[in-house]
Amino acid sequence: MWKKLGNLKKFYVRTGGKKGTNKMALLIDGPNMLRKEFNVDLDKIREALDEFGDIVIGRVYLNQYASDKLIEAIINQGFEPKISAGDVDVEMAVDGTELIFNDNIDTIVYMTRDADFLPAIRKAKERGKKIIVVGAEPGFSTAIQNIANHVIKVEEDFELDKEKLEKKKKEKESMRSHHDNNNNNANTVSNADNKNEDKNELNNNEEEKDSIFKNKINWLKK
Repeated sequence: MWKKLGNLKKFYVRTGGKKGTNKMALLIDGPNMLRKEFNVDLDKIREALDEFGDIVIGRVYLNQYASDKLIEAIINQGFEPKISAGDVDVEMAVDGTELIFNDNIDTIVYMTRDADFLPAIRKAKERGKKIIVVGAEPGFSTAIQNIANHVIKVEEDFELDKEKLEKKKKEKESMRSHHDNNNNNANTVSNADNKNEDKNELNNNEEEKDSIFKNKINWLKK
């Protein structure tokens, strides 16, 4: 599933093997990791973690300055954005500590470079949870790397593919355009049907008037 890199016993690269069985909670430190210099593609992070198991909970922690565009992108990728007016690290650490008592989760994934999460990680390990840390250089805390069961370093393989993003955007626009055309065609057919109904009703009224008029003439003849 994952192959060891040289003597670094905790660093793994994907080998395309069988999917793991872990039930994971992924907590992403937005201000720390979703930065322009890293250009991280969250879909590729998800693919990497797929070989460990299933992501049951996926949250991205953001501060109050996060743009609407970023929040929308996170939602579209299937993650839950959690926006904090205070310290993002505190909210993420509190959630990480609460997950220790969640029996549906056996692995907590911290996507961060920050050593501030060391107490929460240590407590989770004491309670029998496995820890995966996803981070990047520079500033990737050695302490959280050493305490984790597995470490994934974000490098070029995890960068956002702009061509892929543009392709997805065009596909989405094409689907929306196709949907709009179908609605327009349906409305055109509906309007045509309504006109035919109106025309038929008008003809029926004319026929009824002619019938009444003829009856009157026949009565006068009598």
